[in-house]
Amino acid sequence: MTAAAKPPIADRIARAALAARFCRVRAATGALLAGLSAEDAQLQSMPDASPSKWHLAHTTWFFERFVLLALPDYQPVQRAWLALFNSYYQALGPLPARHQRGLLSRPSYAQVLDYRERVNAAVLERLQAPLPEDLLAALELGIQHEQQHQELILTDILHALAHNPLQPALRHLPLPPVAELLPLAFVAGADGLCQIGHAGEGFAFDCETPRHSLFLAPHALANRLVSNGEYRAFIDDGGYRNALLWLSDGWKTLQVEGWQRPLYWAEDLVSAFTLGGCLPLDPLAPVVHVSFYEADAFARWAGARLPREAEWESAARAQPVRGNFVESGYLQPIASGNAEGVQQLFGDVWEWTASPYVSYPGFRPLPGALGEYNGKFMSGQWVLRGGSCVTPSDHVRASYRNFFYPADRWQFSGLRLAKDH
Repeated sequence: MTAAAKPPIADRIARAALAARFCRVRAATGALLAGLSAEDAQLQSMPDASPSKWHLAHTTWFFERFVLLALPDYQPVQRAWLALFNSYYQALGPLPARHQRGLLSRPSYAQVLDYRERVNAAVLERLQAPLPEDLLAALELGIQHEQQHQELILTDILHALAHNPLQPALRHLPLPPVAELLPLAFVAGADGLCQIGHAGEGFAFDCETPRHSLFLAPHALANRLVSNGEYRAFIDDGGYRNALLWLSDGWKTLQVEGWQRPLYWAEDLVSAFTLGGCLPLDPLAPVVHVSFYEADAFARWAGARLPREAEWESAARAQPVRGNFVESGYLQPIASGNAEGVQQLFGDVWEWTASPYVSYPGFRPLPGALGEYNGKFMSGQWVLRGGSCVTPSDHVRASYRNFFYPADRWQFSGLRLAKDH
């Protein structure tokens, strides 16, 4: 049944539910920034990161550009901002260089917050009346897009604060629960012909489609994530000095960047910088802020490999989406408890896989400028799965595909081991 064929009461209920989710997600973004000053929000610590102020403006721009401007009676808040806060949609015209976002001192932080309020009001006003299906889909995509930027806000501000010699905390973090480390074991996964990709119910990004069949060889996944203590053993055993453990590009990157440990670890290997400031490293908690190259080298050192994304998805599909997400407030990975089967598939850290980020058979990007959302990045990047401790819990699913370049490690990325079985 199409939207036009729905009874009026059903249409009103659906629009009210969408409006409520829109308000909740937009408010959650603001809550993440509680305690940040305008100076904090202006920081851009590297080209791959963006200022918090820019994240706030860009997510607002998305709703204005792809939803409101498609309506005949809407006038933009500031027409010049339509180019200023474009991220990478080349089809929409010229846009500022990514590495110069920190130079955008104007508009001010207060003006960006006002921009958000004005666009919020306009979206909610338009939701009082029926909207075309394509605009409702664009609004849903915008909500999911904002949740992606909620995570980016936290990863980017962590990177910026880590450069401050005062080592300031974003906020006080609660103590994680006391847990024993689950003994590492390998659990056999399903093999043979399987299907991966979005099953067609609920929201999914285009890169999760279409669902398709493939063959899984016999394999096993580790029952938990690799811990800080285990990664420390890799360091102590000379893992960062043994070229035989590293891919060629990884070894070259290690030499150029001078890597000796995960990002944010102190030289003493017993503390690390977090969103709660400098805190002792929990040897039982999952290691985080490692690149694909580091994850791959550790797996080789451990006599294992990284999971393929289809192996991961096959295991995750049978489990509910439960774990340590942003709502827990820990904002860092925590140790797993004792349980049977494969644990920590969702939350804590994005898990590097051995799979390149490429299209599924039969993939078709969205029409128009929104087709640039995912498809054009299918080159030179690797898939991560499962979400992290700064991911909203209702934003991930078994088919969700995140992707980053293999040297990236400012994200909350970690690893799980796998073996041929």
